[in-house]
Amino acid sequence: MIDLKLLQKNFDEVSTKLIRKGVDEELLKKLKLKNEELKVAKIDFETLQAAQNTMSKEFGIYKREGKDVSELKTRVDENKLRINDALEVQRICQEELETIAMAIPNIPDDDVPDGIDEHDNVEIKKVLTPREFTFVPKEHWELAEQNGWIDFERGVKLATSRFSVSFGMGAKLERALINFMLNFNSKRGFEEVSVPAIVNRTALEGTGQLPKFEDDLYKIDSQELFLIPTAEVPVTNLYQNEILLAEELPKKMTAYTSCFRKEAGAGGRDTRGMIRQHQFHKVELVAFAKPQESDKIFEEMVACASDLLTALELPHRLVTLCTGDLGFGAAKTIDLEVWLPGQNTYREISSVSNTRDFQARRAKIRYKDGKQNSFVHTLNGSSLAVGRTMVAIMENFQNENGSIDIPKALEPYINISY
Repeated sequence: MIDLKLLQKNFDEVSTKLIRKGVDEELLKKLKLKNEELKVAKIDFETLQAAQNTMSKEFGIYKREGKDVSELKTRVDENKLRINDALEVQRICQEELETIAMAIPNIPDDDVPDGIDEHDNVEIKKVLTPREFTFVPKEHWELAEQNGWIDFERGVKLATSRFSVSFGMGAKLERALINFMLNFNSKRGFEEVSVPAIVNRTALEGTGQLPKFEDDLYKIDSQELFLIPTAEVPVTNLYQNEILLAEELPKKMTAYTSCFRKEAGAGGRDTRGMIRQHQFHKVELVAFAKPQESDKIFEEMVACASDLLTALELPHRLVTLCTGDLGFGAAKTIDLEVWLPGQNTYREISSVSNTRDFQARRAKIRYKDGKQNSFVHTLNGSSLAVGRTMVAIMENFQNENGSIDIPKALEPYINISY
């Protein structure tokens, strides 16, 4: 959640930044009006409370002096009722303000480029040169079916469209990638953690998926439980409503989970193959940092994901997302896009985001900073999306006859003898 005190203090400045991200001006005006209502409600309550304190003192004096207290008692009782009413008005205003604020995205960093959508993202650099083919490269779904690695029809039979089943070398490659990624991240100082694939509403509110993106989530009927859309949700919420010690920071973690998304707003996009599945595997990076350290950790996480792709010999590029393409909770995001020769384009394979204290405010994750408690900065990033990495390997390592080579880095994980 955005810092409401900052918004109150610098409303015009913060509003201007949020409008860069596409926030409706009417919503911001509504937030401002509700904030003014809350201020008035607090003043009314404090005024009544002060009057109550004054009358209580008078009551004591009257009793000591033997004066008649009946009229004063009537005023005290009436004022108590007004206090209760004022407190209820204040509570309602506070709840309504927080409800509006929960729907407002994070403030973008000043150096995030302006833009409307992905076409306005800014390339930072390219890493590795794409291979030149002496034949027309095939797309991954054709290669997957030809080699018997992935069966899309059986995925539909077992569930519905956008589910798949991996067989043989496809399944082994998937497992090899997960182990390779976790080991790679662990060597970079990210502690491995295993978390539930089901979380409650509070966890999803903490990281910003709720209330805005409920239609994209798989909910368990009759329970306030959801299948996770990313490991970012359970890992970030490990420290929900806790106060960490300053010396514990930064905390860096990596986790493998299956992820589940309805992709409700993605109709007609990438419906064929592995790019946009309802269930997919992903290895995630999550970090908790002091505010002054979060930029450094952000760079480490981007480098970790990029170096992982380099180790797999996959050409890729880094791009800074513009304001229009920036995620709800992100203050800044760098996407890593892998080269897919079958599609003749770069496609997103990782997003690394610094959310500053946005998620920490929602999830109440703090650290003891001297004598006071301050909000941590949380960061997250894919390292990597397993299915899309398989797609990249299939397309970049294909041969003219349709066979697929394995990157050298994965050979120790594939050639396992039992």
